[in-house]
Order: sequence, then C-alpha cells, then structure tokens
Amino acid sequence: MVRRVLPVVSLLLMMTFASRAAAASPDASPDASGDLASALSRAAPAADPKVIALATRALQCVQKAMPTRTLSVIDYSRPSTEPRLWVFDVNQRTLLFNEWVAHGRNSGDNLTRRFSNTPGSLMSSLGTFVTDGTYQGHNGYSLRLKGLDDGFNDNAESRAIVIHGANYVSPAFARTQGRIGRSWGCPAVRAGVAHKLIDAIRERSVVFAYYPDQRWLGNAATLGNCGASVTASLDGDAGHAHGQAGTQAALSP
Repeated sequence: MVRRVLPVVSLLLMMTFASRAAAASPDASPDASGDLASALSRAAPAADPKVIALATRALQCVQKAMPTRTLSVIDYSRPSTEPRLWVFDVNQRTLLFNEWVAHGRNSGDNLTRRFSNTPGSLMSSLGTFVTDGTYQGHNGYSLRLKGLDDGFNDNAESRAIVIHGANYVSPAFARTQGRIGRSWGCPAVRAGVAHKLIDAIRERSVVFAYYPDQRWLGNAATLGNCGASVTASLDGDAGHAHGQAGTQAALSP
C-alpha cells in the first residue's frame, strides 16, 4: 500500500514545486515587458508592435523609480492626418484613447521629419516623458511634461512642451489643409477631447514619443541602461520649473 501512495505523493509535490517555479519566473510575471507589449498591441492593433515594444521598455525604466498608471505612445513616423497617439491603462491593459496629435511647426508638414531639444526651435522632441502637473494657461487646461532623455527632451519644461487642446487638431482641418495644424513643439490634441485625456494621464503617467531616429534610439537613457540620470530626473524636485513652464506656455500655441 505504501509503495502505491508514495509515487502519487511525489508527483503531487513535483507539480506544486513546478507551479511555484513558473510563478516566480520573470517570463511568467505580468510585468514582463514582452507580455505587456503583446497585450497592448492586441488592444491597439493599428499601432506598430515594434513601437509599442520600445514604449514598454521605456515604461519599465520609469517604473524602477515611480509607479505608473498609463502609457501614452506617439508615433511620429505616421502622418498627422492619421490618429497616431495611443493612450493605454497599464494595469488593465486596455486602450483608452486613439487620437490625432500635432507636431512642431518646424518639424515638418504632414510628415514629421525633424526634431529638436533646443529652445526656440519650434520642433517636437523625441523620447520618454513623465506627466508633471496641470494648469490653466493661454491654451486652456494643459499638462506639463518632463523629459527624461538627456540631450533629446530634457529641455521640455524650459521649452514649455505641454499637452493641450487646439482647434487646429481635427480631421476637418486635415481634410481642407492636407495636414492638421502644427504647434510650437507641443503634442497638442483635439480641443474636444483634451480635458478628458489630460485627466486620464495627469498622474503617474509616461508619454513616449517615437520616430526611427538612429541617434536617439542608440543613445536614449530610457531605452538603454536606464541609468542614474533617469533616476535623478525622477527623484528631483520638478516643482521648481512649474512657474517658468506655466509662464512660457502662455506664449506657445
């Protein structure tokens, strides 16, 4: 009788240990970047899976220093006449918004071709941002962005690069002009959706702006070793720049 029971007990123990090992495996973790990227790609089949994968890599870099609730992905490789902004609920792995978004006046016409981190350039910036508080300005309800990639978007606050609503961001404008309107570098969205979208991402949120720029892809801190510069940016007191950003944003369409 004992000889018959022992194999069964051993088998049950082996199954228990295997189950625990699988649960502890990084590949089985719900936070694994590949697993999250796949889930978000399924939620937004029109988005490029490779861009989503890069965005989730940047998201996990940020998550080392702060919790996050949403991920916004801008694919500037697509024309402005297409909805090229996706906003995801990271925990629920669902798509919240798919919207049109403007690029900077000097970044291109319908297609975005040039990017800059330089004040006064009137160009869009690439890279990973975190949302950094709302305010009422010249463009109404607006959301500050803090850039985390040194040399690519870390001047976002001093440049007053913010998310705001704009009447020139609309399919109707695109039909008459062949493109949506352009900003001074801000990722402006439709006026009718701006307040709701900003409220959804105003806290603990990552915004990822993509273009196949090899210099940025090869050197962005949030896509590389996710080093001390990212942690320092997130640990630092962002509040000191709020007054300056709010003032400059009054000048930025």
